[in-house]
Order: sequence, then structure tokens, then C-alpha cells
Amino acid sequence: QVQLVESGGGLVQAGGSLRLSCAASGSMFSINTLGWYRQAPGKQRELVATIYYHDDNTKYADSVKGRFTISRNTAKNAVYLQMNSLQPKGTDVYYCNIKSRNGHDYWGQGTQGTVTS
Repeated sequence: QVQLVESGGGLVQAGGSLRLSCAASGSMFSINTLGWYRQAPGKQRELVATIYYHDDNTKYADSVKGRFTISRNTAKNAVYLQMNSLQPKGTDVYYCNIKSRNGHDYWGQGTQGTVTS
């Protein structure tokens, strides 16, 4: 089992930055990817960024490329999302995600980020 706890959300003006953190605990040996998703009210959860556990290869949603950076700290079992040049899109809940090699998904409880104009 893997447990995830997000932090770092908050309120920021458009053009500003937020840095999200996710602390992972539990059995980490079968991880395939670590990622961040977000969900706006009334909308489906969408993938924002992914980092592959064994080679640090990253992928981003087109809407955040060049503005967001996903990274991880293996020693701390942590994954981060640096979000710059934030756009005024209201409130999203950001979820940390781990996918195991056998396809199991683990989710955090979410952290809220609000960008105002």
C-alpha cells in the first residue's frame, strides 16, 4: 500500500506561482509513474504532469507545457509540481497520483489551488 499527502495549494493571482508537494509512504518498490492531476468543479479529472520512476522521463499536458515542472526526490519519497505563470481559471483541486507496475492507482486527498484575475 502507498499513502500520499499533498500540500502547497493556495490562492494566487494570475501570473503567479505555486509549488505543490506530495509526500509518499508505504511500499514504493513497484512504482511505474508519479503524477499530478487536477479537477475543476463539475469537470473530469485531467492529467497535468507525469514523471517515470526509473528514468525521470516527464510528460505534460499541452496546456501547461513550458509553465509547469514536475520533479521528485527519491530520498524523501516526494514529488513536486512547480507551477509558474498561472492562468486565471478559478479553483482546481490537484491530486498526487502513483501508478504501480501492475496498474494500480494510488491517490492523495487533494490540495486546492485558486488563481484569480
